[in-house]
Amino acid sequence: MVRLPYFTALTTLFSYGLLFAFGQMRDLFRKILDLPKSKKVQGYAPICLGLEDFYTRRLFLRAQDCFGRPIASAPDAWIDVVERYSNDNNKTLHRTSNITKCLNLGSYNYLGFAAADEYCTPRVIESLKQYSPGTCSVRVDGGTTKLHTELEELAARFVGKPAAILFGMGYVTNSAIIPALIAKGGLIISDSLNHNSIVNGARGSGATVRVFQHNTPSHLEEVLREQIAEGQPRTHRPWKKIIVIVEGIYSMEGELCKLPEIIAVCKKYKAYTYLDEAHSIGAIGKTGRGVCELLGVDPADVDIMMGTFTKSFGSCGGYIAASKEIIQYLKHTCPAHLYGTSMSPPAVQQVISAIKVILGEDGSNRGAQKLAQIRDNSNFFRAELHKMGFEVLGDEDSPVMPIMLYNPAKIPAFSRECLKQNVAVVTVAFPATPLLLARARICISASHSREDLMRGLEVLSKVGDLVGIKYFPVESENSHAEAKLKKLD
Repeated sequence: MVRLPYFTALTTLFSYGLLFAFGQMRDLFRKILDLPKSKKVQGYAPICLGLEDFYTRRLFLRAQDCFGRPIASAPDAWIDVVERYSNDNNKTLHRTSNITKCLNLGSYNYLGFAAADEYCTPRVIESLKQYSPGTCSVRVDGGTTKLHTELEELAARFVGKPAAILFGMGYVTNSAIIPALIAKGGLIISDSLNHNSIVNGARGSGATVRVFQHNTPSHLEEVLREQIAEGQPRTHRPWKKIIVIVEGIYSMEGELCKLPEIIAVCKKYKAYTYLDEAHSIGAIGKTGRGVCELLGVDPADVDIMMGTFTKSFGSCGGYIAASKEIIQYLKHTCPAHLYGTSMSPPAVQQVISAIKVILGEDGSNRGAQKLAQIRDNSNFFRAELHKMGFEVLGDEDSPVMPIMLYNPAKIPAFSRECLKQNVAVVTVAFPATPLLLARARICISASHSREDLMRGLEVLSKVGDLVGIKYFPVESENSHAEAKLKKLD
């Protein structure tokens, strides 16, 4: 829950208002100066319109150097960031040959599998020699190798479902699957902070979409009761199908889903449950099996389990795990399976090898060590940030921890100052977050050592003081311990 300070809210609104006013004035003068040489074609509407285009030109471009920074190494605990410069006020950015080695606090490399691994890497190289980098085909033609079928069986066993299906892209897993599961006459009830892939999938399905307050089971029940009573629009007939969609860990909030309570509500009203575990699978739970394991939920109580291989497993693509009947139905109807190129075989092998390490099937206990490390690192880093006075979102055990920035001027300032101190961070602003809730999203990895984390905390503390984002009093050891005890009570 964001505790936006009153004064901070006022100054943030004032800053955006000032930027908006000066931007509009510049656009007005530009129109007047360019009027004689206008090249507008009569009868054609401008391609780019609206406040989104204005925001991109007048606000985003000023901080463009903070986004899309090229890297020249694997996304491990430390990365090589390519330096860039601009000669036209950030309109265009040019790469240099210089490289800066930075502590990586932005990648989703939760278990450290994105870098070279003693078990995974040799097997990936072998699969590259045997199968080539790509299949050059869709799954239903010549794009299914024995690696794909092996991973489908392994993924289903890992999450505790009878069957699974693979997709070449995590985003598409949501945006293409949801329209295949529900259509006009159905009802989707979505958490207000669900990922854009879920939003676009819901919109594209043709089903009626309703939103409930973020992670609030009581409001979900209110929405369900109201919609079941009213039925479909105009006809008021009963809904053909109701699906409730939530995430395991919310990627911009770092919060765990209140899954047990949500499942209880769905069972009460006979609604299906769709769980997106993009950020939770592999990263949390005693054996890495995600939010169900962490919160003691039986996977059989979740109808559709979605996840990606792009975070904890160091690869690409995604999966859907469900009953054999649902998976078989999707294999015959989902456009992403029928028309999308299958996952690259080396990428598939990377996931297979990573899961085997997590399960201990590589003959070592490295998987258990990685899971313990990501949990310890995340909880340590979050606790230290709280002590420093940062406004940090999210729950214990979550490797995602947003630090609130709020003010638009502090977004590029925080990012640039961290980079000067050889720390790479990711800042997030509108439209990925609400306009007033800009933040820096810290992602912790099992590959971070305690020395790495201490170095990162030292830099974040200095930069936090410099740009003024320590919004709360610094906590002492005793006050922090008391706060944890109160939370447990």
